[in-house]
Amino acid sequence: MNLTFYKYQGTGNDFVMIDNRTNSFPKNNTKLVAFLCDRKFGIGADGLILLENHEKYDFKMKYYNSDGNESSMCGNGGRCLVAFAKQLQIIQNKAEFEAIDGYHFATVDENEIVSLQMKDVSDVKVFENHTFLNTGSPHHVELVSELSSFDVKNRGSQIRYSNLYGKEGSNINFVKQIESDKFAVRTYERGVEDETLSCGTGVTAVAIAMYNSKLTEANKVKLNVEGGSLEVSFNEKNGKFTDVFLIGPAKFVFKGEIEI
Repeated sequence: MNLTFYKYQGTGNDFVMIDNRTNSFPKNNTKLVAFLCDRKFGIGADGLILLENHEKYDFKMKYYNSDGNESSMCGNGGRCLVAFAKQLQIIQNKAEFEAIDGYHFATVDENEIVSLQMKDVSDVKVFENHTFLNTGSPHHVELVSELSSFDVKNRGSQIRYSNLYGKEGSNINFVKQIESDKFAVRTYERGVEDETLSCGTGVTAVAIAMYNSKLTEANKVKLNVEGGSLEVSFNEKNGKFTDVFLIGPAKFVFKGEIEI
């Protein structure tokens, strides 16, 4: 069987995209998903996303980590899926879709910049050396002084598998402030079990955590990741963050077929 796929990336966070509106993809085959995401033996990606029909919205998003398991929300993946839906002519410049964490709204401009509305956040837990919050996926946010030389993979893995987060684990973000409204971020992603060039729910968590910690007064925060630049905007009232948008490029890389 030949499988048609599309490859997309958002600031270096890359995904295998499959149009599954016919429900032909074997969704419970975790080994197949892991194979397709494998960078040596398959196509290669941080995750795989199925675009499916939805009875109410434009489409449904089903996301798998590169280990083959279905996972929580992926912000960059959601932005890339919106660009994919536009390429398939399912949408034009606006989209409504459902992901594992619920309803999302998004827009696409003429420069392929996708603005994706993320979930509201009202529970930000502040500890002595880190902040924890869920932006569709769980995120640990920690400031470090020497980010460029920091051992993200080993330190991220230690925290991800520590007693802090138990069996489910957490994504781990290391942060350094650059300007009053700009931060550099490097992220260890669970499911990938390595550093990725970008993490959408991660930078969303960082922007909210930095505002909550009063390290910035901006409600539109710039985030430099290893794969480029993103922005996160939001409104805050009484500790609740609403109208949260993840903003950045989503690029089509190539289309292909693979025998499965």
